[in-house]
Formats: sequence, C-alpha cells, structure tokens
Amino acid sequence: MSVSAFEHPFLSGLVGDDETGKLFSAEAEIEAMLAFEAALAKAEAGAGVIPMDAAERILTVCGSFKPDMAGLHKGTGRDGIVVAEFVKQLRAAAGGEAAQYVHFGATSQDVIDTALVIRLKRVCGLFDQRLSALEKAFVALDRNFGARTLMGHTRMQAAIPITVSDRIRPWCVPLIRHRQRLDAFSEHGFAVQFGGAAGTLDKLGTKAADVRKSLARELSLADAPQWQSQRDRLAEFAGILALISGSLGKFGQDVALLAEMGGEMELAGGGGSSAMAHKQNPVAAEVLVSFARFNAVQLSGMQQAMVHEQERSGAAWTLEWLILPPMVMATGASLRLAAELVDNIRSLGRG
Repeated sequence: MSVSAFEHPFLSGLVGDDETGKLFSAEAEIEAMLAFEAALAKAEAGAGVIPMDAAERILTVCGSFKPDMAGLHKGTGRDGIVVAEFVKQLRAAAGGEAAQYVHFGATSQDVIDTALVIRLKRVCGLFDQRLSALEKAFVALDRNFGARTLMGHTRMQAAIPITVSDRIRPWCVPLIRHRQRLDAFSEHGFAVQFGGAAGTLDKLGTKAADVRKSLARELSLADAPQWQSQRDRLAEFAGILALISGSLGKFGQDVALLAEMGGEMELAGGGGSSAMAHKQNPVAAEVLVSFARFNAVQLSGMQQAMVHEQERSGAAWTLEWLILPPMVMATGASLRLAAELVDNIRSLGRG
C-alpha cells in the first residue's frame, strides 16, 4: 500500500509510468549520488587537491558500493538528509587513507541537488522523445481525417463547421513549442551544484573553480557557480512540466467532450462500467485533464520553494522533495496516456 497514487498497487496502472518512475527510484538516486562522489574524487585528484591513489580507490568503491538501506532510512530520520549516513558508509567501504578524501570539500546539498539534476536531465531526454512521437501521431491523425468536418464550439456552444485539421492543430502545435522549451532549458538548466558548506568552496581555495568545471564535465552537466539557495532553474523546469501537462489536458478535455456528444468520433479502448455494460468511458482523456490540474496546483508550491532563507533552507528544500517528483511523474504519465489515446482514435469527424 502506498500513499502515492503513482506507486499504488492498482492506481498506478492508471496514473503511473514505469519508465519515468525508475528515474526517481531509490536505486536511481543512489546511482546518481555515487556518480557525484566518483566524479568529485576524479576532479579533485586531477587538480592536485587529493592524492591520485585515494581517488582511484574511491572510484573503485563507487563502482560496486551497495549501501545499507535500513541505515540510510534511520540516518535520514536522524539527520534530516540521507547524505550524512551515505557518506559514512561510503568512507567505511573505502577504508584506509582514502576514507578521509571521500566527499572532500562538498556538502550534503551538493550531492542531493546534483543527483537530482542528473536524473532530471534524463527525464528531459525521455520527454523530448515522447513529445516528438506524439507530434508524429497527431500528424498521422491529421493525414487520415484532417479533411473531414466537425462542428466548431465556442464557449461550449455550437458555432460553425470546422475541419478536423482545425481541431488537431491546437493539440499538436503547443507540443512543438514545449520541445523547444526543453531544448533551450537543456543548454543552461542542468547545472552541477557544488558549493561546500556555505557555498564558498572554502576547502578548495584557488582550485575551486577548476574542480567545479571538471566535476561538471565528468557528469555532463553545465558548469555554474553554486545555486543552493537559488532555485529558479528548478521552478522554471517545473513550469515547463505544467505547460506540457496543461496542453495535454486540453487534448483530453476535447476528446472527452467529443465522446460525450457522440457521432463525430469513434474511440477504442475506453474504460468499462461495472453498472452499465454498454458504456465505454474516455478514461485516458479524463486523466489527462486531472494531471493538467494537478501540475497547475503543484507549480505554486515550487514557487513557494524558491524562498530560501540565507545560504540554505531546510524547509524550502524539503518542500521541493515533496512536490517536484510527483510533477515529473504526472507529466510522464500524461505523455504515455496521450500517446495511447491518439492511437485509440479510430475515426474523427464526418466524412
């Protein structure tokens, strides 16, 4: 049993998305955290901050390390963050002289934020692919039915006849803009977080900028000064998520209305009713509307999470953990359901 619908034993069959969910699993987060620690050791050794043999030992350990999950659970409850216990275990695994150089000069937020960005970059690539596939599906739908007619509606009232192409265009064109937004964000938005205790990288002295640049390169992230109390990039990304799900919600709403009116659309794969065997409910279309509204509500929380007091906020940071992953999941599931819904449109318009 789970309090999250995205992971619920049966609700996840409707609102879940396995491919997106894997990027927010504990295993994926630990993998990204280990990638940070390995890349940090390599970057610091390259700059002469830590011994090369210590870095090699750390890289070897990070390649096979399996943390004690019960210990991480307990440690997070104690410390408010997972990294303190995580680094403790990693140092024990490294052993000897190398242990003291694990996580050298970094702080917990560096690990957690960078691990998040690593996974969000993968999310961005996945969503870009899905948007592209959905655009092609709409083009195919237009090719099959675009010349047919529909009754246009304004303010929920019948207006004048339009073509199916006129209806499909507002479904498809925003997706092109969303891909452009994701591409533009990818150029600057996925930046390494590396600031040390208070954002000054005090332990690295004059070598701080070089180590950060090398760390970013190792992780295939943008190099930028620490942003631990500057959360505009994450809020911007959340805004793109809300735009994607919002546009798909418009598509879902239109399909639901077409299904209600009847006569202008034939839809396969609808949901059955336990009381009325004749019904085929437009379930996917309805859930797209739900996701659009869900992300719109969550977006305000991400704006609230921008208010970090001074050099680091525990409260705002925790709020992000509660909000951003479900927004990503809702967007991934929206893209999955939209693709299924387009594929289930057997006829659209009047020939």
